[in-house]
Amino acid sequence: MKTVFQADLLIDGTGNAAIEKAAVLVENGLVIAAGRRADIGLPDGAHVVTAPAGTTLMPGLIDSHVHLAYSGIPDVKKLRAERMDSSYPAVALAAAARAQLSLTYGVTALRDMHAPGGTIIDLRDAIEAGDIVGPRLRACGRGLTVTGGHMDPSAYADHTTIDNFAHACDGADGFRRGARIEAKRGADFIKINSCVSARKVPGIWWRPEMSPEEIRTACDEAHNQGLRVASHTSGGPPLTITVANGVDCVEHAHWIDDDCIELMVKNGTYLVPTLLVNERTFEIPLSPGKSYSPWSIASRKAKWLSLEKARKAGIKVGCGTDAGFMVPHGTMHWRELALLVQGGYPPMEAIVAATAVNAEIMELNAGVLAAGRFADMLLVSGNPLDDILILGDPKRLTVFKGGIKVAEAGTLLSSYPAEMDA
Repeated sequence: MKTVFQADLLIDGTGNAAIEKAAVLVENGLVIAAGRRADIGLPDGAHVVTAPAGTTLMPGLIDSHVHLAYSGIPDVKKLRAERMDSSYPAVALAAAARAQLSLTYGVTALRDMHAPGGTIIDLRDAIEAGDIVGPRLRACGRGLTVTGGHMDPSAYADHTTIDNFAHACDGADGFRRGARIEAKRGADFIKINSCVSARKVPGIWWRPEMSPEEIRTACDEAHNQGLRVASHTSGGPPLTITVANGVDCVEHAHWIDDDCIELMVKNGTYLVPTLLVNERTFEIPLSPGKSYSPWSIASRKAKWLSLEKARKAGIKVGCGTDAGFMVPHGTMHWRELALLVQGGYPPMEAIVAATAVNAEIMELNAGVLAAGRFADMLLVSGNPLDDILILGDPKRLTVFKGGIKVAEAGTLLSSYPAEMDA
């Protein structure tokens, strides 16, 4: 059946001006046409959904950097306990609940940036099979890291080991094998950790974790298998080396110099700056006697300068919260858009970052309300171009996935597709 969704205003995700008195025609989960109501018309037999006055229709939001396996609890010791205490089934069940919560906040797709085992890959498959309702997922499986690296921490006692938490690799052959193993498990992309923070020498806030050969080999193997590569990064020369050796999307990247900007433009490298997780460092109460590290203070300042450079250069910037690490799932996604606005992005550009650009990063047929795209949509009471903050109020949101209403006013309508269709 064809359905016509009508609203006072349409933001289609392309960045073009919003359309008044608009409509979107949907059939079999896909957008058939989107534009002015007068142009779309009313096809014979079509069901009509007319939104209340003052409502905006836009693409569903996307978060391109999350960790569904983790709760976002700010206490590091409790976060470690989560990793120790949770079996794979427990991880998957908790991740499903977090994904569904995100859906009620208008987030219709997520890119999971690392999880133990293949838990989120399996969750992705369960959602795609229709076993449960959830946002569309892209998952990397386990992140690839060097022994003792960013995702292979030494924070546990000597007698303690955690199997399959991350994927430790060493040398080019190790990273080639690592990429192959995660691809075999069903990864949608490969995550590496190429350069990380350094705090020992003031003014030098980054250090390489992987060698150029390791980065190049991981990227070559992933690309040979048709998979993109995203990397945890910090900045400086190690970030430039990361981009030069083939990474498709850099995460965090708070210190981007001019040479790296030029290379990112040339290579078409995406940036997901994760502004919110950096701000959360300064919102979570410090333990008695503790103070903010020079690194944290420096990164808070540097990220705005790098964001400004990226925007001026035309680098495509995505919107990712790092939810699961100091950031709760779903409830704070709107803040990443608000921080993009704070960093100089007009509200329309921030929305495009959280829809169309994120869909590009994830190679997802969504993010834009145009013919042939998934009809993942958000009805918003009000106009987010006037006030981006209204996207943070679930009471204002009605969420559609594939043209089917899945959440309204902060409530998931059902965990099971059969019940939604009844």
